[in-house]
Amino acid sequence: MNNKIDFGKIKEFDGKLKLTGDKSISHRAVFFASMAEGESIIENISLSADVESTMNCFKALGVDILKKDDKVFIKGAGFDGFKEPNKPLDAGNSGTTSRLLIGLLAARNIKAEIIGDESLSKRPMNRIISPLNNLGASITSNNGYLPVKINGNGVVKKFNYELPVASAQLKTSLILYGLHSDEESTIIEKIPSRNHTEIMLNLHTIKEGNLTKINFSKKNYPIAQKYFVPGDISSAAFFIIMTILNKNSSLLIENVSLNPTRTGFLNVLKKMGADIEIVEQKSAASEIYGNLLVKSSKLTNIEIPIEIIPNIIDEIPILAIAGLFGEGKMIVKGAEELRIKECDRIKAIVENIKKLNVEIDEMQDGFVLLGKPEGNFAKVLYESYDDHRIAMAFAVLSMVNENGGSVSNFDCVRISNPIFLKQVQEIIS
Repeated sequence: MNNKIDFGKIKEFDGKLKLTGDKSISHRAVFFASMAEGESIIENISLSADVESTMNCFKALGVDILKKDDKVFIKGAGFDGFKEPNKPLDAGNSGTTSRLLIGLLAARNIKAEIIGDESLSKRPMNRIISPLNNLGASITSNNGYLPVKINGNGVVKKFNYELPVASAQLKTSLILYGLHSDEESTIIEKIPSRNHTEIMLNLHTIKEGNLTKINFSKKNYPIAQKYFVPGDISSAAFFIIMTILNKNSSLLIENVSLNPTRTGFLNVLKKMGADIEIVEQKSAASEIYGNLLVKSSKLTNIEIPIEIIPNIIDEIPILAIAGLFGEGKMIVKGAEELRIKECDRIKAIVENIKKLNVEIDEMQDGFVLLGKPEGNFAKVLYESYDDHRIAMAFAVLSMVNENGGSVSNFDCVRISNPIFLKQVQEIIS
């Protein structure tokens, strides 16, 4: 069914928003709590369908998981406690669920099959499978795609591995595998990626020039504990830019993750002239979070530094909307990873923006966009491509455009933020 949503221009607002938990941290909290011995509690967990997929997979592995409102109680299986699943583990649309499970289950003495929906089944898994098989795992796939079959042998030897690309999913999958060895393994990272796994497991990291060395072994295996998940900074990005682009508006976002590997897009926006201020900062389990105050701003486009692209990859669709209203050219390079997300996000951004008769040039690894600060674009129907971040980005564009706009297949936003529309109403009411 084509769940098209029509959006009108929103009014000026002075709002407040408290987001549900960060999706990346929520995934990891469920993984670590399920692996640990004893009961863990996760507070302010993400309500996303992706995190629900992670919980369902662990239930199928015999983990006792009880959800009450925004809290989840998990009785972990311990080091050897997972049951062999009697049916395929369905990761839904979640790349994080599937890729992290591959690394974890490859280390266990069980057989399992991982499947996903139509979109996830088109996303490559060889980046995870190949290095694990080279380290002694036994994993087969459908030519590098789901379904993936794991024949775990329960034997993991220490390893040293240099990440060929900046990928928190690959890094975490290898860490989950290496946590099953008595001997210490090392991952070398040339370009920093999200470090939630290292923080939450309290892993020993060493900086050597531009390199980061991450050391881990069975001694770092998760223990049962209480987790507080800060608000999702990637979800916050849509409301931050909605505020910046809406005249005479301001928004206070409470208890949102401020992990330095996740806030690169805030730095990009500040360089463009955005009025964003951290008004309070806290920490829980070494994760930094706090309150952000955002105000309407005039923007000047920039060439986004290529070295921070890995840390803003999820925010590029909504940054493109900011660039649409900025003065001058926004240049995005080194973002080819966008082509293998839930859809080809580079193509999706370019094709939708072309509908507005705006100058935008598509490149293999990005795009060049010439902004129109005066805005006032025609009302058009944007294609979501069944991608939650594309859908929300062009919903924001529709809401700040004088003539409004429409977005097709909008129900795909449930993948990361099923209450997006409710949050918009809370802000503007």
